[in-house]
Amino acid sequence: MQNLLDHAMIKYFCLTGLLLLVISGSAQDTTQHVIPGRRNSPEQQKRPYVIMISVDGMRYDYAEKYQAKHLLALSGQGVRAESMIPSFPSLTFPNHYSLVTGMYPSHHGVINNNFYDAGRKEFYSMKDPKKVSDSTWYGGTPLWVLAEQQQMLTASLYWVGSEAPIKTVYPTYYYSYNEKIPIQERIQAVVNWLSLPEETRPHLITVYFPEVDHAGHDFGPDAPETERQVHFIDSAVNAMNEAVKKTGLDVSFVLVSDHGMTNIDREHFISPYSVADTSKFIISGSEVMLQLFAKDKRDIEPAYKSLKAKSNSDFDVYLKSEMPRHLHYGTKDDRMNRIGDILLLSRSPRVFSYKKPKPGMHGFDPYKVKDMHATFIAWGPPFKKDIVIAPFENVNVYPLITQILGLPYTEKIDGKKKALKKILVKRRSFMEQKE
Repeated sequence: MQNLLDHAMIKYFCLTGLLLLVISGSAQDTTQHVIPGRRNSPEQQKRPYVIMISVDGMRYDYAEKYQAKHLLALSGQGVRAESMIPSFPSLTFPNHYSLVTGMYPSHHGVINNNFYDAGRKEFYSMKDPKKVSDSTWYGGTPLWVLAEQQQMLTASLYWVGSEAPIKTVYPTYYYSYNEKIPIQERIQAVVNWLSLPEETRPHLITVYFPEVDHAGHDFGPDAPETERQVHFIDSAVNAMNEAVKKTGLDVSFVLVSDHGMTNIDREHFISPYSVADTSKFIISGSEVMLQLFAKDKRDIEPAYKSLKAKSNSDFDVYLKSEMPRHLHYGTKDDRMNRIGDILLLSRSPRVFSYKKPKPGMHGFDPYKVKDMHATFIAWGPPFKKDIVIAPFENVNVYPLITQILGLPYTEKIDGKKKALKKILVKRRSFMEQKE
């Protein structure tokens, strides 16, 4: 009976999503892109398989808060973190890219969902397909690029950066981001990839679910609508796990989220116009952070002093050179020169907005606002069973995946191999099992 209920829930949300798309009339690319001529090397054909799932906006406590029974059961079969600490700012694009590069946003260059590059005199926007697919915006070496460079095939059902030829490399199989493909078809795509012959079968697959984040923004983290979407994803992940089992392959799952979600003060928001002089500064940022780029550098100091005088319990003001070190977001970290001269950080529950904001928000300093913390659950052959670990930074996921897949790297990253080494069974015994 429960399986029928899970199926009914998935079907309901799929039909609802399709109806909304039909009404909006949005045109989206739903075709699978395949890079021809690639093959796994004989050595890579022996490597493990990893499916990396992102549930956008899945706050660290949602599984228990809303009794997501499948996720709780799966965590008992493997590893669960008390929470995972997102990189600052705790936003979608920066953190998805940190998860697959092992680098803080200021180091890989995707410093916000939307940001300004003063050198290029141009804005990047997560809603602009041309910018999203332009590889020159992205630093670091994403997991799929690292794997493909070593003749290990990969596939992506969405991930930040997967639609761009970073270092001239796409995943072998990938989709342009869209929300039109029903959940059953997404699950079937994963099964289809794992059913390919060994030489063309991807060993790393990334999958992304946006539903929980949408609900959290629109209704808040405590709303019944958010609870329903958590249960929907709980059913979807279980359905994928069961479908993958039928392939007969020993597949490992790493389920993460990019950030959490918190309630904000919708009635007392801060108008950016009230704090920034647009005649002297270019403004970039989001509800939780405004970045000011001076058109004339001589205006920085007087503007900073004026803003410091205005600042109160609603927001903090920093020069780029004075940003708190734990955020890794100041002058010394700004490798691609994309951080503003002056930064204004709102204090939860206040946000910057030109109009009444939505009930739920994220992006705040995760060391000050625990609600920003994300989810981490992993299960499969390389993981120890039924353990809970202390909170850790999300940049450590990258070296974890490289260890499982046996992918060496030489690029300097922020993640540490030793950080999550304790959750893995002894590598030698695991590889002996695979042989």
